[in-house]
Amino acid sequence: MSPAVASQSSTAPQSSAAPRSSTTLAPIRVLPIPQVRPAVVNPSETPFPPGPVLDGGQDAQRPRYIQDALAVDFASASDEQLFGPQPTGRSSLPDPVHWAGHLAQAVVEVMSGLRQPPQIIRWTTPEVYAVVARRGAVSARRGRPSARRAVVRSVRVCEPADGVAEAAAVVLDGSRVRALAMRLVGVDGRWRIEALQVG
Repeated sequence: MSPAVASQSSTAPQSSAAPRSSTTLAPIRVLPIPQVRPAVVNPSETPFPPGPVLDGGQDAQRPRYIQDALAVDFASASDEQLFGPQPTGRSSLPDPVHWAGHLAQAVVEVMSGLRQPPQIIRWTTPEVYAVVARRGAVSARRGRPSARRAVVRSVRVCEPADGVAEAAAVVLDGSRVRALAMRLVGVDGRWRIEALQVG
């Protein structure tokens, strides 16, 4: 091989090599974590300017930081007494005769399967609701016709105590006449059925 050919072959790979990149990366900056907690209160420091000096050598306008007990007594009442249903007096309740008639009609319709039980859950205790919903489910399975829709004919109400009303209703259930008795108690500004008896 001639020297000219050898020199050409040795220099060929150098001419075909790609140029190197001259870019450089910026250095990473490390920043401190920001403080999100408030500063600690120092009793010796005050934001107020110094005031007149008293006999004891203390500034009159300088506040004194004193940590005292919170004025909350959790032992006086239970959670149910504080956050549970609150009794309501008769003066803050609507007419019991009017409401007794509406509630009696709603209860009768639920027990007949014509009304959904959740519609009266706000006006009954859990015990009364369970009994009424169970009877309504039985009536719905029987498929009672709408011609036998029960209707409340008359209601009598007496109030033995403040915020308490006892009602007796006459219910016409097809060809049968039934009696319905219930005890209403004022809770959270409304009447609620706490006891129910159907004859």
